[in-house]
Amino acid sequence: MNKAAPVRQIPLRMKLFPFLYWWKRIDGKSLLADLFAGLTGAFIVLPQGVSFAMIAGLPPEYGLYTAIIPPVIAALFGSSLHLVSGPTTAISIIIFSTLSPLAEPGTADYIRLAFTVTFLAGLFQFAFGLARLGTLINFVSHSVIVGFTAGAACLIATSQLKHALGIPIPSGSSFLTSWGIIFSSFGQINFYEMAVALLTLICAVILKIFRPRWPGLLMALVIGSLVSIALDGGAHGVRLLGKLPARLPPLSAPDFTLDTLRLLAPGALAVSLLGLIEALSIARSITVLSNQHINGNQEFIGQGLSNIAGSFFSGYASSGSFTRSGVNYDSGAVTPLASIFSAVFLAIIVVLVAPLTAWLPLSAMGGLILFVAFKLIDARHIHEILKSSKSDSLVLLATFCGTLFFEIEFAIYTGVLLSLAIYLTRTSHPHITVMVPNPADPQRHLTEAETTGLSECPQLKIIRVNGSLFFGAANHVAEVMEKIDENAPGHLLIIGYGINFIDVSGAMVLTQEAHRRRKMKKGLYLCRINHYVDHFLKQGDFMAEIGTDHIFPTGYAAISKIFTKFDTETCRSCRELIFEGCRNIPKETQIKSTSTESSRDI
Repeated sequence: MNKAAPVRQIPLRMKLFPFLYWWKRIDGKSLLADLFAGLTGAFIVLPQGVSFAMIAGLPPEYGLYTAIIPPVIAALFGSSLHLVSGPTTAISIIIFSTLSPLAEPGTADYIRLAFTVTFLAGLFQFAFGLARLGTLINFVSHSVIVGFTAGAACLIATSQLKHALGIPIPSGSSFLTSWGIIFSSFGQINFYEMAVALLTLICAVILKIFRPRWPGLLMALVIGSLVSIALDGGAHGVRLLGKLPARLPPLSAPDFTLDTLRLLAPGALAVSLLGLIEALSIARSITVLSNQHINGNQEFIGQGLSNIAGSFFSGYASSGSFTRSGVNYDSGAVTPLASIFSAVFLAIIVVLVAPLTAWLPLSAMGGLILFVAFKLIDARHIHEILKSSKSDSLVLLATFCGTLFFEIEFAIYTGVLLSLAIYLTRTSHPHITVMVPNPADPQRHLTEAETTGLSECPQLKIIRVNGSLFFGAANHVAEVMEKIDENAPGHLLIIGYGINFIDVSGAMVLTQEAHRRRKMKKGLYLCRINHYVDHFLKQGDFMAEIGTDHIFPTGYAAISKIFTKFDTETCRSCRELIFEGCRNIPKETQIKSTSTESSRDI
């Protein structure tokens, strides 16, 4: 017999510095591949960073700052080889919705609050990682992400129509208020700005379809700027972004006053949860292609440290980017060094190219963000969810509507709580099936009574429990067993191989049912329970209360024993020969038997 391979212990230095895992994979070939992937990513994040910062209500340069420092920290301390962190649309919209009621977007107070939210969100994420809560994200339904993303896309598109159409919409206006202003202000549309936005949008769509590997967003922005110049946009009210400061991320300081921390904590928690869900979802989607193992707890720590560090280097909350991570993998990246290269190249570009942004029209940025918003709506998954699952559809619609009409964090919490409620409801209702012998089977194995319509023994009910028998399911199981006696009380046999977990509450349900049936001169019997359940019942003395002579290794052994407990008079009047001993009992009337074989090894 071969001995089991010893479990490999991870050295402490690699737990503290996870980049030591992939550092040894770097060679000349991987270095060149990461260098090319990083250069591609830098050109992609340039227009994204500017547009995301505008969505967040921050000056454009802060989106670029967020794409320089946080991705480096996340790459060094995360677990994914290809995940690229930085500013994202979802995080940007939740930053804006959280802070816009508290301060005027773009002001110094607003920027300081953004740094504080980022620090708190990173602190939450880091704490979740240390507490090893990475698996909790698995309990958040995919419908929450799809619904929130679709709602955020609608909010993003609505917020950018003021740039794309030239209609003045006050910052912080709600979804309904914004559309009310748009419908009442058709006469104020600036058709020059609309033309620039529309042409930028069309160019982005065409490049995405026909040249998906090109830096389409950057090229669309350049084309939009050229169109504005050709139309003499400055003379017709086309507003420009203005020159960005050509400097690296300056040091910054969050507001650590107690009142501010208390005020921002709920929003920061929503930012942290959304960021973790987004990062892990993207990392795991890429592992389908890369066959890499993702450590959820380590990813929590990496995302947390990146946001904590970013808050001190003029960065706002960041997370994993699906677009940049996908491009990073498609570009041939081998290690997270590609993400670091991307940040370095972006820093160089910011210093060299920043003055050119003075010619960038806001309407071109608006058209580009509309394109990004449309891409966020996952129509295929929405259709699949609405078509296949009522509960998931409820989660999706609740999150979507909450995102549009209420606070963003409220929508996320609602979706998460609904997901957990649905999960708990499902686990608290283990599937209980009534079983009967199958006469068409030579061995007379048990089959489901509901699907076959076969007759049951009036003195014995056989059920199979599939699911955990824990405190959440105890009341449901007890109700089902009591309901069995509505017609006529009898013996009850539980086939227990589907019970994979049991706790004290579940064991007490079994003991109470055993006592209840003894009072009725009947019995509760168990068969085919697994080793864990058997050990738990013995360890807690529950086995003695149920009766050790009521526990059997097979269904055949249990039925043979239970049959001796049957009421003979009832058997004589029964017209169903279900078990082996039935044919040996004299009948009151002559009946035609179609079931004379024994119920064998079940």
